[in-house]
Amino acid sequence: MGFSVAAKNTMLDALTADRIRLHSGDPGSDGTANALGAGLSAATFSAAASGERALASAVSVTGLSASQSVTHFSVWQNSGTVFQGSGTISSGDTTANASGEFDLAVGTKLDIND
Repeated sequence: MGFSVAAKNTMLDALTADRIRLHSGDPGSDGTANALGAGLSAATFSAAASGERALASAVSVTGLSASQSVTHFSVWQNSGTVFQGSGTISSGDTTANASGEFDLAVGTKLDIND
């Protein structure tokens, strides 16, 4: 038996997530694999709904290589000392621009649905 949507929302809302890191592949179980050189960027998430928690505003990242592929993101607590989880970038742009800039879109979600 799985968790109810209300329970999933409670679990997601309990996460303190204040930073995002971008990745060129799956971040792995500790969030460090395939990390891109741009480091951590501040992020704010909306309250959970339907077993998902979405970015409240876009996260602009600089310092990537021109045309760098970006496929995943990881979420961190305490300014990047505690890995909380990761997700796949499933829609929108997945490539940095020629200046090495990338915007992780508002609405990008952490999802714990089956």
